[in-house]
Amino acid sequence: MKRSHGAGRSATTLADDSRSADAVLGRRRVLLLNATYEPLTAISMRRAIVLMLRDRADVVHDDPNGPLVHSADRSLSVPSVIRLRTYVRVPYRAQVPMTRAALMHRDRFRCGYCGGKADTIDHVQPRDRGGGHGWENCVACCASCNHRKADRLLSEIGWTLRTEPRAPQGRHWRLLSTLKEVDPMWSRYLDLDAA
Repeated sequence: MKRSHGAGRSATTLADDSRSADAVLGRRRVLLLNATYEPLTAISMRRAIVLMLRDRADVVHDDPNGPLVHSADRSLSVPSVIRLRTYVRVPYRAQVPMTRAALMHRDRFRCGYCGGKADTIDHVQPRDRGGGHGWENCVACCASCNHRKADRLLSEIGWTLRTEPRAPQGRHWRLLSTLKEVDPMWSRYLDLDAA
């Protein structure tokens, strides 16, 4: 009797393996640098592999613990950081968009009131009292402080902010505004202290 899928594996098992491989390929991010080493964006593992195979990008930082991708004739280690071979002009946007991820990164995942681990966002001047939804009025906050403050002003409860909230500066913040997690290997390419 002839087996169609080799080594006794069923078609369902092979389909499950390819789906889990696709999930890993889609989840993992690779930092893409411009030819000048300026961070551009975080791309999928699949896109990084395509750029490398088409000789559009070079590996800058290899990830020794990263996954291997196999084809019929070669094996590739998926890098953590790649760099484009040619310079790409990026239009400059003066305003960094405020997202939850960017706000958490700006405040280093610490509560603006007590310094504990932040898990939510708070408006310093509540919106129902005329406060806006912008960089200067929002801080990362722990659930406990957010609940205790509720919709009151800081002067009403005698609290102060640990630091004055302001909009972050630098091009890398556009990248950080789209990411929940940052690979530690990226830190030398991102100026995380320039908040």
